[in-house]
Amino acid sequence: MDTRSNHNALAFDVTHLMVLSIAVPMTLGFMTTPLLGLTNTAVVGRMGNAEALAGLAIGAMLFDLILGSFNFLRASTTGLTAQAYGRRDQHEQQAVFSRAMISALGCGLALLCFSPLLMTAGLRLMGAEGAIAEATSTYFSIRMLAAPAALANYAILGFVLGRGQGNIGLLLQAIINGINILLSIYLGLTLDWGVAGVAWGTMAGETVGAIAGLVIVLRGFGKAARPAWSEVFSRHQLAELFALNRDILIRTFVLIGAFTIMTRIGTSFGAVTLAANAVVMNFFLLSGYYLDGLANAAEQIIGRAIGARYRPAFDRGLKLTTFWSFGLAALGSAFFFLAGPWLISVLTTSPEVRQAAETYLPWAAVTGLTGALAFLMDGVFIGATWSVDMRNRMLISFAGYLLMLAVFVPLFGNHGLWLAMNAFLLFRGFLLAMLVKQRADQTFRAAQ
Repeated sequence: MDTRSNHNALAFDVTHLMVLSIAVPMTLGFMTTPLLGLTNTAVVGRMGNAEALAGLAIGAMLFDLILGSFNFLRASTTGLTAQAYGRRDQHEQQAVFSRAMISALGCGLALLCFSPLLMTAGLRLMGAEGAIAEATSTYFSIRMLAAPAALANYAILGFVLGRGQGNIGLLLQAIINGINILLSIYLGLTLDWGVAGVAWGTMAGETVGAIAGLVIVLRGFGKAARPAWSEVFSRHQLAELFALNRDILIRTFVLIGAFTIMTRIGTSFGAVTLAANAVVMNFFLLSGYYLDGLANAAEQIIGRAIGARYRPAFDRGLKLTTFWSFGLAALGSAFFFLAGPWLISVLTTSPEVRQAAETYLPWAAVTGLTGALAFLMDGVFIGATWSVDMRNRMLISFAGYLLMLAVFVPLFGNHGLWLAMNAFLLFRGFLLAMLVKQRADQTFRAAQ
């Protein structure tokens, strides 16, 4: 059946191939990130210096925490670009990209200026001293030089995803992480630069990736559709972008807070339980790669459908991304139940940690299923730019999570902790899903 029967000139068909053409490349791109982390750890680990390895871990965690807070640059750019793409508005697509790049470079330069203060605060927060603090400072100071490029990559990735160009997204991720890996090995091991070599490799990867991405994007722009600077800095458009970024930032902080609280409570159960949680949490992180890929597909398709004012594509996109999200989540959970004990034995050699990890394995194995709707709804609401709802429902879900922790952790210990986390994922998904039809009716009615 041709879904374009209402004669909308902007109508388009949503297919399984369309969904997978965005989701699969981005999933593969996301999966290069842990490979990068393993390489950097191996490079510094071969130095035989425990302090250097600890410093690298702390520095990388601090940098990722800070940069992760700016993920709104990627998300808002995807949603706004997808809607302009759906309208076939080349002019606004270029304006969205310009605003995103200006925001990214401005935030990156601000981070660079405040990096000494951020590093001092991070060292105090983590309690790093002596040789560990020195290694952390070396890594953090060098890598922070790449902050403008790293945030520019967020904007570039958001733009290409908004246009449904998952293959370009994969290419850019491969360039960034590939250069990082090769240079980290060469500078860190061959030239014996150690932690500094790893940091310079990362800085180079981000910078080359940003330059490559900028060239690819700009080559696709037509001069006739170039916006004037007055349009780029339109007060109305900037206010819309600020509000969208603010809401996504709040949502991100709350999400980071939820996982931080889980780790903090886990420490109270002792080293073995904390280590077991860290081991089985990898199963949720692995599920997150393909769920994030499908969320990216939802962002693009939903945003494009709203831009095109074409409800059939919205409904079809929601149906197909739901199908793939829950289908892959079910397969993933089954795999972790079956292969979980073997994977645990690969990740740790400690008999005590293995035993504890297998005890909590069922909770971690189902996180893909309990989190599938949450990931998907984030994609839908980002693509639709319904950011206020996403922010508010996240805050409500977080309140429910805290209540679950207060009730079930004293009763069931670490089992209660995992129960609360799975409930938090369910809360996020279902609270947003309850709003989809109502918001879609309002959005498409207003567009008519």
